[in-house]
Amino acid sequence: MKASNTQLALAIAAALASTSAFAATDTEKLQQQLDELQKEVATLKRSSGFNLEFGGRVQLDYNYFNGAYNADNNGDAGSDFFPRRIRTYVESEHGNWDHKLLLEFAEGTAEIVMARVRYNFENGLKIKAGKIREDITLNGLTSSKHTNTIERSTLANTFSPFFRWGVSASQYLKDSGLRYAVGVYKNDAFGATGHDEDDQLTLAATGRVTWSKAAPGDVLHLGAWHSYRDMGGNELGARFARGEIREANVRLVDYAVGGNAVALDSLSQSGLEFAYQADALTLEAEYASRTLDAVNGADPLDGERYDGFHVSASYFLGGEQRQYKAGSALFVQPKGIKDAWELVARVSQMDATSSTQGTEVTTYTLGSNYYLTSKIKFMGNLIYSDVEAPGATALVGDEDSGMGFSARMQYLF
Repeated sequence: MKASNTQLALAIAAALASTSAFAATDTEKLQQQLDELQKEVATLKRSSGFNLEFGGRVQLDYNYFNGAYNADNNGDAGSDFFPRRIRTYVESEHGNWDHKLLLEFAEGTAEIVMARVRYNFENGLKIKAGKIREDITLNGLTSSKHTNTIERSTLANTFSPFFRWGVSASQYLKDSGLRYAVGVYKNDAFGATGHDEDDQLTLAATGRVTWSKAAPGDVLHLGAWHSYRDMGGNELGARFARGEIREANVRLVDYAVGGNAVALDSLSQSGLEFAYQADALTLEAEYASRTLDAVNGADPLDGERYDGFHVSASYFLGGEQRQYKAGSALFVQPKGIKDAWELVARVSQMDATSSTQGTEVTTYTLGSNYYLTSKIKFMGNLIYSDVEAPGATALVGDEDSGMGFSARMQYLF
């Protein structure tokens, strides 16, 4: 059932060594498209009054997993090597206006991840519209290029809808350290389609408030958020999160396994955030809960509440410090970082159970990151998950735990 350490090491080496072959074959057409787009951007910069910027990221991942993560195959070892994200963006400024278009490429497809237009008032108020990120959870708001683990926490993946079409307003009040963000979005997340049974648009209203005291190497962050979401009678998606390994065959956090999914009129979810930084050490903790309002008041899941948390710590061996962006209330990687090592540890838990169904998953992650430069980063995560509760047997059988290893090479351009 288990691969030897030698086999695992050879698989990881082969996966990382195949990067050049991947670039020469699967991404050849993509590179041609990027070259053409760069030429167009250069022409626009010379011929217009807009301040344009072009860039992106390539993230190549290797996953190894067994046990509960591969329960469909009797817990035997599984693995994959794949492009986690290939993204490119164009952004511009024109007076108080700015815009950003972020595209993601996969095999044979392209997706608009973000498409926003924003107006910046002199008092710091920012209004934006388009496909934008909802202000939900500190970890969920941290860009994938700045996260210190390969995958975000189970909490972030469960509660954050990430990018949705809508409009929002935010403002950072420097004198008090307060920041607020409010928005209204089309709710086509968590199983909702964006419309109800009468084809009426369904919306979500989300707000986040944070307070911070921030100086280089000395940060205290407190935050809270709430989101009310009209589900329009649609069923809540059964699988909340994967268990922090992307390509595993079984999504471990599943509220419906062992029972039934539930159609909802609405759901409400709220969360609390805490972060503290002392020089090279950064601590983060979050708690969030979700409450269901079923279409059928007699449904056993009507009023059910699911909750989760995560606690993480990161430390730079060379004394580097993560940057805190008070205007956005989140952390990014150190500016100009080079030849630096970061150690990371995280524990996360999501309870998606009721009395007769669902799973509860606790995940432990140990990781290390090597920043060759601010553009090139190598990441490695060792992950262990424990699965229990009423629906566990239906989901994973006798495989009540799973191990995994993830590796990533990230290149920013």
